[in-house]
Formats: sequence, structure tokens, C-alpha cells
Amino acid sequence: MPGAFHALLPLKPKSKSKSRRIRSHPKEHAGDPSFHLKASASASVRDIGCLVEPLGNLFLASTPGANLRDAGLGALRPLPDDLLLDVLGLLPARDLAALSACSKALYVVSAHDPLWRALVLDELGGGFDFAGSWRATYYIAAAASGVDRGPHHLIPPRALKIRGFYSDYLFQSWLCANMEMRHEWLARDNIERRRGVSVEQFIAEVEEPNRPVLLEGCIDGWPALQKWSREYLLKISAGKEFAVGPVSMTLDRYFRYADNVQEERPLYLFDSKFAEKVPEMGRDYEVPVYFREDLFSVLGEERPDYRWVIIGPAGSGSSFHVDPNSTSAWNAIIKGSKKWVMFPPEVVPPGVHPSADGAEVTSPVSIMEWFMNFYGACKTWEKRPIECVCRAGEVVFVPNGWWHLVINLEESIAITQNYVSRRNLLNVLDFVKKPNASELVSGTKDRVNLHDKFRGAIEAAHPGMINQLQLEAQQKVAAQKKKASFWDSAADARSGGFKFSF
Repeated sequence: MPGAFHALLPLKPKSKSKSRRIRSHPKEHAGDPSFHLKASASASVRDIGCLVEPLGNLFLASTPGANLRDAGLGALRPLPDDLLLDVLGLLPARDLAALSACSKALYVVSAHDPLWRALVLDELGGGFDFAGSWRATYYIAAAASGVDRGPHHLIPPRALKIRGFYSDYLFQSWLCANMEMRHEWLARDNIERRRGVSVEQFIAEVEEPNRPVLLEGCIDGWPALQKWSREYLLKISAGKEFAVGPVSMTLDRYFRYADNVQEERPLYLFDSKFAEKVPEMGRDYEVPVYFREDLFSVLGEERPDYRWVIIGPAGSGSSFHVDPNSTSAWNAIIKGSKKWVMFPPEVVPPGVHPSADGAEVTSPVSIMEWFMNFYGACKTWEKRPIECVCRAGEVVFVPNGWWHLVINLEESIAITQNYVSRRNLLNVLDFVKKPNASELVSGTKDRVNLHDKFRGAIEAAHPGMINQLQLEAQQKVAAQKKKASFWDSAADARSGGFKFSF
């Protein structure tokens, strides 16, 4: 794979091209096996100057078999790279910096930026100013604070130029952070799009059969579509902190981070209390007419978290998951665009491994890794996923129980809400009553008693509703068995018929 390497030294521009091509293993990707790098893939001035190449390049090296990794890791050599990084992740910054001075190989591994990301978030929380890399961010913050975080090793070192380190794991981490989405990953768009549908039609044709849909035109009147520029949001939220991954950050700090970050899993602003923190934001949108029956509202302030503002740069997003508490959801784009991939409840996406009780989900490290290693497998599945690109002014309806992955194709701002209507009330009651509800239920402090509280509140506010819904469900079972499945009617004519965890 000649040319398949990355340099963390500042690179001199060689042409006006906005992307470079990276060759990959031909068996992993059908058709054109090349990748396009983002224009910002060149390293910043503060990045560590090391080279990491995929292991296949070792066969093309001037000295085949001479991997700097093997010679410089000493007793750590037998550890696979992922386990090695887990071990280094246990070290404090001063020890990690000291370790990087022991050998060229340890210098490369110790410079792995996610190690320093964990240190920054653990020690500084959201009070950091991103400096192009997490390692540089830590150094600068340590120097500015005057706090003794370690010996002289924390002084930003002169960039070293190291060659001959081969690692598929480290290379893929860099590639996932720096490659563009491939055209074939964006081309498929088989979701049903609806405009001007009545509430009755939506219930009968979308919500009842529990099928995803993209709605157009239903949020055209939102003030947020016109008002939510960066300048406006910074003005109305000055001094307020929002939930960003494991920390809280002011919006100005987050935007500075988003403008300069280039990593595999960018931090995602995902805040459930935005309307309480900034009332203007809550007034700039309203729930689309199709989703206004929200039965969790009978719980008042005890209801689980249900609405979020979502802001993130290109490449940020949510890996495969099912929405909490068996609720359905809608997601409205205010700025930007998002790629969606959705699988029905009975089909677990390739590369995703939920535990038997549903409490945990194991999936690839990043969204890009899933596209690189698993998206192609869907082409041969009998039931293929529902996919689309949702843009500003459009709304995606996510039925309860559906697996979905979302990645921002550009900086994006969205509002999403989870809700319970009559159509999925029984599902929600069954879910929150499960024996392991304390592990499954989310968004509320009282997970164990949510079922009893919710059922009691429903019976008080809507007497007889639960019994009526149970009777109707029993009557529909036989009729539903006779109907054609959704997959028979949703086949993509161009690709042939098919029947296919924050």
C-alpha cells in the first residue's frame, strides 16, 4: 500500500487538490479501493512528528520485517496495540510523558492523542481551550496554570520525525479521523419521504406500522431555522454550560474545539436541559403536529429526559443504538446535514453485539470504522437498512425499537425529542417493567419505580386507556399476520427485493 501513511509533522502544500488518495486492501472494499482524505488532514504545528503506516506496508519497506514497534517496546511487545493503549491509559500525564522518552516506539504510542484526550477531560473537565491536538492542549493548560503536573517532559517537545512504525490499529484510528465519507456510503436513499400528510395519515401509515419516514415542510415555521446562527446562540447562551460527552462546556469553548478538532470520535454537544438553561431556545421551536401526544407528560417533572439540542462538527454523531425506554423519536435538522442508517428491531446491525439482557451494546470504536468495515456487508443481507441524508428543515421519524446510526456530514444543529403515544404505550410499559429495569431504564433517577408511577398516572389521567389498547392489540394480531410485510413494500427497485448504544 504505497503512500498509505500519515505524517503528524506540518506538511507543505503540494497541490491545490482538496483531498489525497489512500490505497486500502482491495478485498475490503468493492470497486474503487481508494479513500479521499479531508483537506484538513495535514497536521497542525503542535502535532507530534511521527509516521505510522499500516502493517501491509511493511512488505514494501526497504528492510522487510523491520518494524520499529517490535524493537522498541521491550517487555510490552507481546501486547496487541489496543491492549497496550489500555495499559498506557492507566498512567498519569507525567508518567506517560516520561515513557515517551524511553524509545522511538514508545514515543509513537505515547503520542496517541486519545490518551491525552482522557487526561484533559479528567483533569480539566470542560474548561480547556483546544490547541489542535489533545497532547498540545494538555501541555499548554499545564504551563498556563502553573500547577506542577510533572517534570520537564511536559514542555512541548521539538517535533521528531520517526519512520518505520507499522500498526493497523493506530493507522486505522488516524484514517477514521481524516478520511471523507465515500460516495457509495451516501448514495443509498430509500427512506419514504412525505410532505403535507395529515395527522390521521401519519398515524395509520407510519406510526401504526412502526416504519421510519422523512417529513418535509413540517417545521418551516420554526424561528430557529432563521435565527440559530453561531452569533445568536453565543449571545443568548453566554455563560451557560452544556453537556458535551462526559463534561460541561460553554458554547464558545465548544465551537473553538469543533473548529479545530480532527479526531475519530469528536465530542458531541447533547444537552437535555437546554430549554431550562436558555429559555429563548425553547421558544424558537415547537413540537411538530404529528408528535404532540406525549403520554410521558403525565409524570410532570418526574418524566425521563426527553428532549435534547444536538450540536457537532462533521464526523460527530451517534453509533448504533436503540432509543431509551422503548420510546419513538423525531429528529429535526436546523443547520447542516446528517446521514442516517436504520435497521428494524429484529435485525441487529453487522458489527453490533448487544448483551442478552439488552443492557449493554458492543460496537466498533467509531462511526467511520463501522462504515469502513461493516457497511459493505449489508449489500448481501436479505433485509437491507433504511438510509437517507436529512438536511436543514427536514425531520426524521425513528420508530420505537429501531437500531439507528447518525453521522454529521457537516457542522450540524438539531432538536430531537423522544415521546410516548397510544401507539407505543404498551411497549413502553412492558419495557420499564422488565426485571432489570434498573439497568435498562434511562433519563430518570427512579428507574425501579418508573413503571408503577407511569401506569398509575396514565390510569388517573386517561381512565380505561390501557385496557382498551390491550384489547385492540389482541384483535390486531391475527390481521397483522395476513398483511404483507413492510419489507416487501419498501424494496429498493434499483438494488432488488429484500426482506432485512449517549
